[in-house]
Amino acid sequence: MKIRPLYDRVIVKRIEQQRQTASGIVIPDAASEKPEQGEVLAVGNGRALQDGTIRPLQVKVGDSVLFGKYAGQTVKVDGEELLVMREEDIFGVLKQDKEALKKAA
Repeated sequence: MKIRPLYDRVIVKRIEQQRQTASGIVIPDAASEKPEQGEVLAVGNGRALQDGTIRPLQVKVGDSVLFGKYAGQTVKVDGEELLVMREEDIFGVLKQDKEALKKAA
């Protein structure tokens, strides 16, 4: 099933973080907090302004974003847990350093 958000809403999938410490201790699911980073899966058309025009969203599909701990509404689509939030709930877009990508390769 595909989902298309309306207006200035964004569909985000949380990015799971590492569940093991540097020393090798595994953190159980009950003790770990939900990640505050995610990948944008779908975006709406934009925010309707008072004069009737539509302001396009600043985020796009595929962006890695940072958001608040309690941002958005959790929904399940095809057994997958997703977040529906307004664009204003997103703090920023994360950009990967090109040199870090070269070192990882």
